[in-house]
Amino acid sequence: MLEHLRVANLGVLEDAAIDPSAGFTVITGETGAGKTLLLGGLRLVLGGKADAGSVGPFGDSAQVDGLFSVDHEEIGASRVVPREGRSRAHLEGTIVSAATLEGRLGSMIEIVGQHDQLSLTRPSHLLELLDGTLDEEGTRARDDYRRAWEGLQGALARQQELGGDQIALARELDLIRYQANEIAGAGLRPGLDEAIEADVSRLRNVEEIREHLFETLRLTESMAEMAGELVSRLRKASGLDPSLADLANEADGVAASISDLSREARSSEEALDADPSRLEELEASLTAIGDLKRKYGRTLEDVIAFGQESAARVSDMEALLDDADRIEAVIATARRDVRRRAEALTKMRMAAAEAIGAEVQVHLADLGLASARVVIEVREAEPGPSGGDRISMQFASDARLDPGEVGSVASGGELSRLVLALRLATRSTGATTLVFDEVDTGIGGKTALAMGAKLGELAADSQVLCVTHLPQVAAHADTHYVVEREGDASARVRLVGEEDRVGEITRMLAGLPQSEAGRIAAAELLAGARKEW
Repeated sequence: MLEHLRVANLGVLEDAAIDPSAGFTVITGETGAGKTLLLGGLRLVLGGKADAGSVGPFGDSAQVDGLFSVDHEEIGASRVVPREGRSRAHLEGTIVSAATLEGRLGSMIEIVGQHDQLSLTRPSHLLELLDGTLDEEGTRARDDYRRAWEGLQGALARQQELGGDQIALARELDLIRYQANEIAGAGLRPGLDEAIEADVSRLRNVEEIREHLFETLRLTESMAEMAGELVSRLRKASGLDPSLADLANEADGVAASISDLSREARSSEEALDADPSRLEELEASLTAIGDLKRKYGRTLEDVIAFGQESAARVSDMEALLDDADRIEAVIATARRDVRRRAEALTKMRMAAAEAIGAEVQVHLADLGLASARVVIEVREAEPGPSGGDRISMQFASDARLDPGEVGSVASGGELSRLVLALRLATRSTGATTLVFDEVDTGIGGKTALAMGAKLGELAADSQVLCVTHLPQVAAHADTHYVVEREGDASARVRLVGEEDRVGEITRMLAGLPQSEAGRIAAAELLAGARKEW
């Protein structure tokens, strides 16, 4: 709701502010005083088009500040329109675009005037109003449809994920399965390529290795003889000098090492065996590992990791193909469910539309459009997130005329009264604030009294602001502001207290605030309005 509105240097308003009540607030004043400038300021702070020509004579720019409340949270917004250059918008102290203001605040406040794009001409808004009146069964039908729609969208998303081409999926699965099997069949393990390379090197050089080992054996035999002589000499010396015993023991160790070396060299030499077939087998393995590296990774570890990933993808692809076999049937079932739920929801909406249309006509009759004809039409449309319906309002100012689209055939005054009647019929929870700009154009007498009463009735559920010339409407307000000219160049806005209301209503009735007869009529009008409350 709108908590506070301040307008500075906009037209003849040098600095004006209002604090609308939560109920019904009216703004009155002489023709040309500047009443609609307040609403022009409200349009600006809601992101409306800025016009440098609206900047007043009291400075180089106009500024509008608004304070709004949503769910106990206050939101501050402002708009500055310079005489030259582009306008600037702020939301909660941050510079934003006008479109951001509109997106954040526009849904909260609906301004109804002859030159406004009325929301009742938008099918989406009419649908929102209509659905707000559904009973428990209708609400359940709407929720059932929403779940069916979400189920269909989920199935279609899964189909998109599958790519929609089962042949291509099967071809991709064959490739991935081949890669996984090729790597698994190689029996790879970390370090296998290095071990095979060592075996291949040995088998390729058997004779040369044998020659080196044979020479090693000859040298160890010679060294063993010399070591034996060494041990003998040191044993004799240690017998004469016990301090040499450790040296003799070391000599024994050297002799034993040489003996061990000779034994191991002989064993290795005897184990050597030229095996051409084994060599050929190992070389083939090395070639196969090289091929796998060229295809799947620079190292053997990379190849093993690729194989593991491929095996996992095989499982995923098999699951995808299994889904692909069933997805068309799932989608077909989901589409049937959407259509069935849409038909059920359409029946509920048609019943609600008929009831709303009848009630709207009752309100319109009270508002001076007794012969008007209103039809809220529910037509079949391509199913979407909100159902399979397109909602429109058909209107004729006379029952003898064929109804047409409301936005095309209704005048500004008729549109304003239609909005009021529709809001009363639906008790919508849409915009929390409704602003009527001279909704009373072209009416008077009993119809004016009825309009005042109905605006007051609407204000029981929504904040209502109204610029009006009619005392019958102003009398029903909870809060009353008047715009007054101060000379030719400026105007001021003041709150009308209870003690001053009789005078302002008198001025609106007779043009003479001090007229005794007028004051009596004004007092009666206010008293009658209070009785209706």
